[in-house]
This record gives sequence, C-alpha cells and structure tokens, in this order.
Amino acid sequence: MVRSTPTWLRYSLLRVLLFAAPLAVLLIAGVDPWISVAVAALFGFSASIVFLRGMREQLAQELYAARHRDAPVVRDDDEVEDAAIDRAADRKAPPAA
Repeated sequence: MVRSTPTWLRYSLLRVLLFAAPLAVLLIAGVDPWISVAVAALFGFSASIVFLRGMREQLAQELYAARHRDAPVVRDDDEVEDAAIDRAADRKAPPAA
C-alpha cells in the first residue's frame, strides 16, 4: 500500500519553494540581498494566499480533527508503559492493614 505525502509536508515544501525560487532569481540577477529577501518573502506570502488556499484549508481541517478527537489515540507502547508504571506503583504501595 502506497501512502501519499502528508498535507503538512506538501504545503511546507511548496511554501519554501514559493520563497526560494524568486529569491534565487533575484540574487542571480544581482539585486541587493536584503531587497531580494524582502521581495521574495512578499511574493511567497502572496502566492501562497492565492494558490495554496485549498491545501491550507485541508491542512487546517486535519489539524482540527487531530486536536478534537472523540477518543484519544492509544498506541501499543503507551499500553506497555502504563502497565510498567502500574506494576511499579503496586510494588511501592504499603500492604493493606
């Protein structure tokens, strides 16, 4: 079974690309580095607002769903750790009188 790339990773990579590509072009063109960074940041921000809207909304929905689950996610190692803590607590408990 092939898993697709997580939304957060695709979104982050595209955001970096929308900043890095114009920055590289401006630096190669000989524009002052501070101006290049400022223009590339403005371009990256603007382009991500326009072109990455759907992906940003999907990411927000995934984050909301992960934060507001009905039941917490229980992993195998969590159960093992809880059992070890319970055993240690039982050993330390004084005997009942």
